[in-house]
Amino acid sequence: MQNQQYSADNIKVLKGLEAVRKRPGMYIGDTNVNGLHHLIYEVVDNSIDEAMAGHCNTISITLTKEGSAIIEDNGRGIPVDMHPTENLPAATVVLTVLHAGGKFDKDSYKVSGGLHGVGVSVVNALSKKLVMTIRKNGNVYTQEFSCGIPKTGLDIIGTSKKNGTTIEFIPDDEIFEVTVFDREVLARRFKELAYLNRNITIHFKDERDNFNESYHFEGGLRQFVEHLNKKVLVSQVFSFSDNESDTEVEIALAYNDGYDEKVLSFVNNIKTPEGGTHEAGFRAGLSRAITSYIDANANAREKDNKITGDDVREGLVAIVSVKVMEPQFEGQTKGKLGSSFVKPIVQKLTYEKIAKFFEENPNDAKAIMQKALMAARGREAAKKARELTRKKDSLMVGTLPGKLADCQSKDPSISELYLVEGDSAGGSAKQGRDRVFQAILPLKGKILNVEKSRLDKILKSDEIKNMITALGCGIGEEFDINRIRYQKIIIMTDADVDGSHIQTLLLTFFFRYLKPVIEAGYLYIAQPPLYRFKKGKKEIYLRDEKALSEYLIENGIENFAFEGVGTPDLLEILRFASHYRLTLKELEKRFAMIDVVKYMIEHRDLISLPMSELYIKLEEFVQQKGYNILNKRVEEEKIHLYVQTHEGLVDLVIDDSLFTHPLFEEAYYVHNLILERDLSFLGEKDILTILEEIEESAKKGAYIQRYKGLGEMNPEQLWETTMTPENRRLLKVQITDDMEASDVFSLFMGDEVEPRRAYIQDHAKDVKHLDV
Repeated sequence: MQNQQYSADNIKVLKGLEAVRKRPGMYIGDTNVNGLHHLIYEVVDNSIDEAMAGHCNTISITLTKEGSAIIEDNGRGIPVDMHPTENLPAATVVLTVLHAGGKFDKDSYKVSGGLHGVGVSVVNALSKKLVMTIRKNGNVYTQEFSCGIPKTGLDIIGTSKKNGTTIEFIPDDEIFEVTVFDREVLARRFKELAYLNRNITIHFKDERDNFNESYHFEGGLRQFVEHLNKKVLVSQVFSFSDNESDTEVEIALAYNDGYDEKVLSFVNNIKTPEGGTHEAGFRAGLSRAITSYIDANANAREKDNKITGDDVREGLVAIVSVKVMEPQFEGQTKGKLGSSFVKPIVQKLTYEKIAKFFEENPNDAKAIMQKALMAARGREAAKKARELTRKKDSLMVGTLPGKLADCQSKDPSISELYLVEGDSAGGSAKQGRDRVFQAILPLKGKILNVEKSRLDKILKSDEIKNMITALGCGIGEEFDINRIRYQKIIIMTDADVDGSHIQTLLLTFFFRYLKPVIEAGYLYIAQPPLYRFKKGKKEIYLRDEKALSEYLIENGIENFAFEGVGTPDLLEILRFASHYRLTLKELEKRFAMIDVVKYMIEHRDLISLPMSELYIKLEEFVQQKGYNILNKRVEEEKIHLYVQTHEGLVDLVIDDSLFTHPLFEEAYYVHNLILERDLSFLGEKDILTILEEIEESAKKGAYIQRYKGLGEMNPEQLWETTMTPENRRLLKVQITDDMEASDVFSLFMGDEVEPRRAYIQDHAKDVKHLDV
């Protein structure tokens, strides 16, 4: 394979580019952030394909401050000779003709990722500028494009002994709603690629904030499983691979003490979230190996429990990666592998390798067997418990929980179920609701943490049984979303610590056991207001501190007259000032001596000074405030001061961790927006002082109540603020990344204390509205 020439003859021309700019969603999914990242993936996938063909081992991705992305590899370089039918250099054809690429020719690439072969030509079509640089044949070639159209020829600009391709592109902001790359999302994908291809090193650099990481995992999928697992392992991680009929299979798996399974599958490095024949083959092989082992090794009493496929997957963490020639997918997005020949290959390999592993590792085999038998016993117990929650007939209201105040409507599409914290708020909600379409189910206390329990234990909880019965869609094997009785399920809790905890417990339950309800868009969180403002006969509810400040500004401004500034301009300046003040409050939680931080923000030239000169300015300022510097250490990149203030001794550190903090940057940016305005109307006064005066004038004679709980509202208030479709604000619960969401629930709700403690220590200062 590696001796094959990769030349212009290998580039098969199938179709032109015109449609891409008209209907970008057909080619990259959408024109939002996912589609934007897809551009990078397309180019990176080409480099990965070079690596899978054995010609590349290093890929570098750089995000620049200008908004472009640069992808460089040390592969063979795109062919530069003339294309036999197009009368253009092959590299130009690859970038300007849809479906032109080496992947339609089995001699160039045995397997490849990339999206339906549309590849880099789509990236070119959707970029306002793209520069291709190729190192090949001892020369350096370059060509520039705009919106898919060549702006220059393929020119030789120098010589090089290296080979490879570099693509730099700037996404077209006329097509994309978002043009800012999200580093976290990209880093996750690049790590994934490095795990799946252990011979590759991926360098990822973000010039926007000097981020620089490299990913290379000698352990491959075995390391990937270790990274994925967030619980205590009950077996060692083991992996196996084979190559049969040009189909390369690689699998790694382990079992932990949890109750959910985590299986990720890939075809030619592309994630298949909906699984497919490779995943089905793995599951079948795994089930057969474990049931065979149980038949041969379990005692007679244990064999009474009939093992199902679900039982053998409880606590399973696995990666299934296959590399297939010309894979067939179901659907446009490559979410599910359809190639039928893959299943028997994966099934046979999985069964043989796991059976052999069990023979050689009896302790692991026994632990996995016991895990499956426990799951089977739990499933049987859950089945019995589930029968108690099953509603015989949707018309027989008698089987619904007594606490449920149901609605009159039987149409799920307009019916709403409020899950309300506590009986007192439940009582208000029952009185305040519109009983035609709103049902109320009060929840007493905190529901069970399902992250630490199996379904049989969960179904013993009255609160959970009541919820399942009220929803009507069943749970576990009998779940059927078409039987759901409400297509809006709204979690309504107090705006305090307990309320947040109950929200989290409910979200954990829905994510682990009723995920299709979230995926269908049926789950919401109510947003009760934090403030009630009453002045005379006027009464208004405000959702948070920002909304309260805006309302006070709008009402207080009429009591003032300033020369040289109109009301609209003044309103805008005051809104900036309010945002600036809120950001300073957040900064104050994280950094000592906020007055010093504020001084640096408001004197913008200070930040660019060397530390020694900055210290002189700060010393003057601190002394003016009447403080005393007891000790100092001024280094090239850091100032460390011990300052005696009126409140006591303060340890003040000024370095990059302050200057690059998002809140510092935000405050600096907003303050600059204020400075860009004509502020002559302020005279000697500070904008924050004016803001306070205006807000205070609006507060005169007013009563401002901060709600801690829903129970503080009477039924009319609850209806008006949180339940009426005209006024209420609902947050729809959505899963953007299944794996990340699962990890978050494991971290916060699981048994492992240490990772949670570390997280809390790292993020303690980010807490808002902590009511203890």
